[in-house]
Amino acid sequence: MLAETVFSAVAAAGLGIAAITAYRKRFLAATRIAAYALVPLGLVMTGAVQWLADTAFSPIAWAGFGVLGLGWLLFMTTRTIERRRSVAAGEGGTGKKAAAEPSASAPALGQGQKGVAPKAPEASPSEDFGDIEAILKKHGI
Repeated sequence: MLAETVFSAVAAAGLGIAAITAYRKRFLAATRIAAYALVPLGLVMTGAVQWLADTAFSPIAWAGFGVLGLGWLLFMTTRTIERRRSVAAGEGGTGKKAAAEPSASAPALGQGQKGVAPKAPEASPSEDFGDIEAILKKHGI
């Protein structure tokens, strides 16, 4: 019962702050504040606060969270090991990348065929950032 009161008070305070912000002609910010303020009110109205309070003091629920965490940890560990093995074996995803690129078969098609766009020359990293550096220098950064 205390949690519902606190959440309702937080929602009321947030809506009050949103009203003051709207009065100051900052409607976008007021709308965002009102959206955040309505979340605790919605949680109270749906009964999620009571469920959360019941869950927070339940040892079985905490054991369930522990099991979920262990499952997630095992899943992420296996993904990491698979990625390291594929990189060490030299796969590294190049098989999929080469098959997906339409330019891999471009030399066999010829340069003058219709529907095949010529490949653009790749720029070096120093050329890519040259114009950005010029803009930053212009603004004194």
